[in-house]
Amino acid sequence: MNIERFIEARKALVLSQMELAEGICTQATLSRFENNGQVPNLKILIKLCNRLNLPLGELFPKVGVKYTEATEKMNKAEFFLITSEYDQASDLLRSIALSEIEENSLALRFHYLNGFVMIAQQISVTDILFTFDQILLADDRAETEIFRLLAYTGIGMVYSREMDPDKAEFYFSRVLESIYAYPIQTTEDIWRVLNIVFQSGTFFSQIDEIELSNALLSYAVSICSDNHVTYYLARAAIQLAKNAIIQGKPQQEVLELIHDARAYSKINKNTIALKELAQLESAILSGNPATE
Repeated sequence: MNIERFIEARKALVLSQMELAEGICTQATLSRFENNGQVPNLKILIKLCNRLNLPLGELFPKVGVKYTEATEKMNKAEFFLITSEYDQASDLLRSIALSEIEENSLALRFHYLNGFVMIAQQISVTDILFTFDQILLADDRAETEIFRLLAYTGIGMVYSREMDPDKAEFYFSRVLESIYAYPIQTTEDIWRVLNIVFQSGTFFSQIDEIELSNALLSYAVSICSDNHVTYYLARAAIQLAKNAIIQGKPQQEVLELIHDARAYSKINKNTIALKELAQLESAILSGNPATE
């Protein structure tokens, strides 16, 4: 809330706190508002603003167009992240001025999205870690928890990319301590938990912890099923197919997983996944399966 704007309006009319408060509230109530940020109830605040000829909306600048535009752009960027369309996500994020974001959770969301896009675009390790540090060093609030888990996941992905599995496993293990118990309450929660679970499942496959990987990927599938979300079904099914190849499962079992993943990809019009599946199926049928 822009309390400074309120104080400026009072001083412009040459009113003391006592004069402004008269007949509306106590001077102490007004003092606590101006000096300590303790907001009075809405009825009192409206009366005070009316006496100052100050529109109430001027005290809430983040409800304006810039906030709405930033939120909408991040919604689209997060969807592009889910569908692996990283360049489109990057373009949207670059069009957002971080300095104009006042909401704490929105800033954390920006850093999380930016960090994951930077991983996909092979940006330098130090730049990515600095981005995730903006989350890890933020105040410990309720809305911080999911973004902190995403930051740990992203850092694990970076170390995995840099061929340092021990460091990567340290961060993914931190995630696994909490993610199963994290309460899923919103659609955004579903997307973010699925992102964490999927990336963790992929990592543990890379270090040949196939049983753990399959458990995580199956958990991702169950989340999708329980919440009627399909966007991660294809990616989870693709990785389950790769795991089946590593385990030496029969060709027919692997192909069934590929066919399931293709169906999910078609529903979501995920052309990137469809291309990967075509290559994987061709390799299976030619007797030269590749999981990377």
